[in-house]
Amino acid sequence: MPRTRLLVACAAIVVLAALAAGCGGSGDSGSSGSDVKVALVTDIGGLNDRGFNALANGGLERAEKDLGIQGRVFISKSASDYVPNLTSAARDGYDLVIGVGFLMGDALSTVAQQFPDTDFAIVDFPWAALKDKPQNVRGLVFAEQEAGYLVGVAAATVADGGKVSAVGGQAVPAVVAFLAGYRAGVKATDPAMDVLQGYSQDFVDQAKCKELALTQITRGSKAVFAAAGGCGLGALQAAKERNAWGIGVDNDQAFLGPFMLTSATKKVDVAVYDTIQSEIDDKFEGGTDSLFDVANGGVGYGKVSADAPDRDALIEKLDDVSKQIADGKIDVPRG
Repeated sequence: MPRTRLLVACAAIVVLAALAAGCGGSGDSGSSGSDVKVALVTDIGGLNDRGFNALANGGLERAEKDLGIQGRVFISKSASDYVPNLTSAARDGYDLVIGVGFLMGDALSTVAQQFPDTDFAIVDFPWAALKDKPQNVRGLVFAEQEAGYLVGVAAATVADGGKVSAVGGQAVPAVVAFLAGYRAGVKATDPAMDVLQGYSQDFVDQAKCKELALTQITRGSKAVFAAAGGCGLGALQAAKERNAWGIGVDNDQAFLGPFMLTSATKKVDVAVYDTIQSEIDDKFEGGTDSLFDVANGGVGYGKVSADAPDRDALIEKLDDVSKQIADGKIDVPRG
C-alpha cells in the first residue's frame, strides 16, 4: 500500500506540472514584452516639438508601460546624427529600431543593409522609396492629405469668405500632402476663398515660422495651418497674438489654448505602438508598409475649440466629411 500511494502521488505531481506549464504559456510563438528591446531615433525636432517626435515617444512609452518592452530614445540634433544613432541602436542589440521622419530615409536604408538581423521601421517613408529596399524595413505611412482636407473644411467654414493660410516646414512628401489636402478642403467648402501658403525651410526654428505666419495674417488670413514640426509652434503663436485661428498638426494641439480651431491629427504614437506589438508577437513584416488613414482611424481632426462659431454644426460637418472620405466618396489629392 505505501508503494501504491507513492506511485499515485508521483503521477499526480507529473500531471500538475504539465497543467502548470500549459497555463503558463502564452499560446503563441512570440517573445514576451520584457525580452524585446526597442530603440526610437528622433528627427532633429527632438522630443520638445510637442507634436511629431513627441507623439512617437508617447507610443514607445505606452509600449514600455503596457507591453513591458525595454525602450530607449536616441536624440538626433542634426542630420549628421542619423547614421551614428541608428548604428548604435543596432549594435547595442535592439530588436526593433524605429526612425522618426522622412529626412532619415537614406540613412536608415544604409544602416538596415548593414544589420539584416535587426528589424527597422521608419515613419513617413514608404518602403518602396528606400534606395536599397532592405527587406528588414517596414514603412509607417499616413494619408496626411485626408487630415489636411478636414482642417481645410474647418478653416474655410470659420473664415466665412475671408482668406486662410498654411505654413509648411520643408517640402517633404508628408508636408506637401498635408497642404494639398488643406487647399482641397478649403476650395471644396468655398471655391472663391484665397489660400496663402509658404515654406519656412525649417522644422525647428520657431522664429522663421512665426515671421511667415505674421506676413500671412497681415495679408488677411483668418486661420493659419502650421505643418512644420516644432517650427510650427511659432506660426501658431503668431495666430494667437494677432487673434487669428490656429490649426495644429500631428498631435492634437488644443492644449495651446482656445484660439486653436482644431488640428490635423496623425497618430504616430499608434503606429509606433502597433509596430512594437507586431515585434513582440513575432509578426513583424519588412519589405512593405503600414498605411494609417481616416478609414482606420490613423488620421483625422482633433478637438474643436469651444470658442468656434456654431461649434456643434462644425463638428457635425467634419464628421460627415470624414465618413465620406472613409467611404471613398471624396478622393483627396496628395500633391
